[in-house]
Amino acid sequence: MIADNTPVIIGVGQYSERLQDDGYQALSHMDLAGNALQAAIDDAGATGDLAAAIDTICAIRQFEISYPEAVAPFGRSDNPPRSIGKRVGARPTRAILEVAGGQGSQKMVGELASEIARGQCEVAAIAGSEAVSTVLSLLKKGERPDWSETVGGEIEDRGFGMDWTLDHWYEAHGGRKPIEGYALAENARRARLGLSLEDYRLKVGELFEPFTKVAANNPHAAAPVVRSAKELATATERNRIVAEPYTRMTVARDQVNQGAALMLASAGKARELGVPEDKWVHLHAVSFAQELNVIERPDFGRSDAAARSLDIALGRIAKFADDVKYFDFYSCFAVAVFGPIEHLAIAPDDPRGLTLTGGLPFFGGPGNNFSTHAIAEAVARVREDRGEYALVSANGGVMSYYATGLYSTEPADWSANDRYLIVPNSHYKAVVSNAPFDTATVETYTFLTTSKGVRAIFLGRNERGERVMGNGDMEHESTRALFEGGEPFGALLHIERQDNGVNLGRLG
Repeated sequence: MIADNTPVIIGVGQYSERLQDDGYQALSHMDLAGNALQAAIDDAGATGDLAAAIDTICAIRQFEISYPEAVAPFGRSDNPPRSIGKRVGARPTRAILEVAGGQGSQKMVGELASEIARGQCEVAAIAGSEAVSTVLSLLKKGERPDWSETVGGEIEDRGFGMDWTLDHWYEAHGGRKPIEGYALAENARRARLGLSLEDYRLKVGELFEPFTKVAANNPHAAAPVVRSAKELATATERNRIVAEPYTRMTVARDQVNQGAALMLASAGKARELGVPEDKWVHLHAVSFAQELNVIERPDFGRSDAAARSLDIALGRIAKFADDVKYFDFYSCFAVAVFGPIEHLAIAPDDPRGLTLTGGLPFFGGPGNNFSTHAIAEAVARVREDRGEYALVSANGGVMSYYATGLYSTEPADWSANDRYLIVPNSHYKAVVSNAPFDTATVETYTFLTTSKGVRAIFLGRNERGERVMGNGDMEHESTRALFEGGEPFGALLHIERQDNGVNLGRLG
């Protein structure tokens, strides 16, 4: 007999629309999330009123409300969790708006499961969505629907959660978006492996080619097209370099209209509501880890937080990666996949596959809510293949947060309530300095084209061995050639400190 306070996933739902689809409705964020939540309620197959039983709803932030200067061109809800609940007839006593970051939904599964085990919650929902594709399409056509909503009610707004945004001087050198940080990490990994740009891009293409095949068979995928490794790796006018070494097709696709939701309940409440036990999926472990700031990481091409999160989740249930049949590794950028699978000794071409969704570049990157889709797919797999395990990893910031979840229809004992695990932070930091310095040896770099021209960003070590950051002088011919040639690793740059505090480096 499964104890009444055991948390179980009882329903999952996804909802999507594409501009070219028949019946396309140009739905708002809240409508997409509400439809997904209704799909999760329907999926549970309860004989009782499941919507009315929801006491907690957690909303995952859409991009438009994920950072202080974000703009919602059509307006926004004053209370997203209650707006989503309103669409299914739910009136939760608790409404949570989680911090930004792709780790959010996976982390919240563990947090809410722990609260269920403590008897603080009986039925909880997690839901989110993105409607970026619709927003851009309507703006292009000059249409401005009113998506603003005032529903009122209490809300537990946890803020933006922007701890990973780093220091002012990191941003001053051009590290303003996640893509710059990932590109720096990707090239650090390339340097460690000793691969040329062409060879490394092909490795990225080989990693992601199987993802495209999964996406091609997923009805919710934004880009359901099979592509070869060479096609993904080759830079063309259509597949341009967005930040070295990334081509456009190999980074998260944010132009999507996708929603996903899941339902958690105590086993006792699930029985009371008449949810069939063959719908129940057990949470065996959820771990959450936070990484050091980007420039503090001793090995910039690896995520220690990801490794610790994966180890602790698997260790909690005495399993190895070989014991897991289904995986969805968070795949906003290739390095976010390469690091975890290397740590777990899983080959890029492992026949089990590395994605259940098709991955963020091909399934789509619905903002902070991608992993809700991944969990929905994992639940579907283990329901069909009873007794097997699925692992979902969720990544946020610039590999700044990492959450791992393990799922199976095998029962999990929550009597000790020790399956939601907060991983201790690492204390092994690089020594960082922003004091003036004369020279820097390049560790890693990226460059990208901006409205102000080509900008090269590098991380390196100064003459004192401290981690520093700067921009390559792309108006200096030999320096520009160094960065554009793709092999600046180990180069010694002479530094000129600009009036705005930017460190400008050039070959002597």
